[in-house]
Amino acid sequence: MQTILLVDDERRMLDLLELFLMPKGYTCKKATSGEDALKILNEDEIHLVVLDVMMPFMDGWKTCVEIRKRSDVPILMLTARTDKSDVVKGLNIGADDYLIKPFDDQELLARVNALLRRITNEKPEQKLIKYDGYELDTQSYTLNFQNKQVALTMKEYKIIEALISYPKRTFTRDQLLLLAWDYHSTTDIRTVDSHIRNLRDKLKNAGFSTDQFLHTVWGIGYKWK
Repeated sequence: MQTILLVDDERRMLDLLELFLMPKGYTCKKATSGEDALKILNEDEIHLVVLDVMMPFMDGWKTCVEIRKRSDVPILMLTARTDKSDVVKGLNIGADDYLIKPFDDQELLARVNALLRRITNEKPEQKLIKYDGYELDTQSYTLNFQNKQVALTMKEYKIIEALISYPKRTFTRDQLLLLAWDYHSTTDIRTVDSHIRNLRDKLKNAGFSTDQFLHTVWGIGYKWK
């Protein structure tokens, strides 16, 4: 599984980026400063850095320069600045690509995927997400457990993909709505409850014991295990 380091001084932006990237099978590390980002790079294996430009103290430019002194990891610069000279500056100091806020989530994913494809020694893309005996097939959109299998709709798949990728983490209904529907969706939040209910019925009919792994966190949302 590939790991992306998200660097932004705004935690809300870090959480949003994680919500976009996490369901696609990426592991996300988050840093709120350039100093924290460099520390993480020294300690963990990072495959891509998404780096905000406008940060206090050590901004994105300085952070990019310092990263390049120690690593050739792909860097995607992220900023609200639209001046073309800023784009050129970022590319000249070692950034691989540049994305301007506000951005479309699909464009972000496309740029991330394109940068990661350039890593020639990368392992083949993971086709199974595994946890505690459960296997979610990202190619056939099926959930497998103890020789049982159930086919999922796309929205059911996206819900389970988020939950099983981060077991024991509680997802709010808003987060699942964002992941399974659309960032600009006007769908009522209670639609998530209906899909969870239908999903539980489908899994039970297939022989899965949903009480063991798909839990309601009352007043908040849902979690896996």
